[in-house]
Amino acid sequence: MNKDHNKLKLENVSKLISEGVTIIDPYSIEIRGELVCGKNVTIDINVVFKGKVFLGNNVIIGANSILEDAIIKNNSTIKPFSIIETSVIGENTFVGPYARIKSSTNIGNNVQIGNFVEIKNSLISENGRINHLSYIGDSMLESDVTIGAGTITTNHDGQMINQNIIRKDVSIGSASTLITPIEVGNGATIGAGCTIYRSVPPEKLTLSRSKQFSIKKWKRPKKKK
Repeated sequence: MNKDHNKLKLENVSKLISEGVTIIDPYSIEIRGELVCGKNVTIDINVVFKGKVFLGNNVIIGANSILEDAIIKNNSTIKPFSIIETSVIGENTFVGPYARIKSSTNIGNNVQIGNFVEIKNSLISENGRINHLSYIGDSMLESDVTIGAGTITTNHDGQMINQNIIRKDVSIGSASTLITPIEVGNGATIGAGCTIYRSVPPEKLTLSRSKQFSIKKWKRPKKKK
């Protein structure tokens, strides 16, 4: 059975190569379903395809990535060590490295999804930027939204999953937490390090921080010799 599997695998890979797909190492990729490719597609080493996967023109799939029931549209790049599950990636968009996109997520055109970002069951509209270490769950982001590093949107209130709505041209500072369910209005800015638990008005700067202070007589404990 292993010989039959390897034979079928090489036949599938050979067919893709004959259609113009660049496969860096034909022996290292796994096609466990149906893979359809457009023109000028490049697939790096150790990539696994599951279910039905469509790659548009000029798509690049980085090494050690896993794609399952995914659509990657024209001119987009999936950087190494990324996982795309039951999701659509728009045109001129990059994802990764080390990103995970899952559960019916739809990412628009000209979007940046960076390293160690996880997105679940969300819409990320065109020109969105989520570049570092963030979790976006069950949220709708309209166009031109910027999410700072280390930001999370919560999606469960203890009883049910809720949706967060982030309107156009919003900027959310690093290390912020948005507690479901809320709406952030058009053009709003949320400062870094905020915990947001009520909806945010449009075109305003919203902050949620305690005042910074230092304890004058505090001394760091010393290790015993």
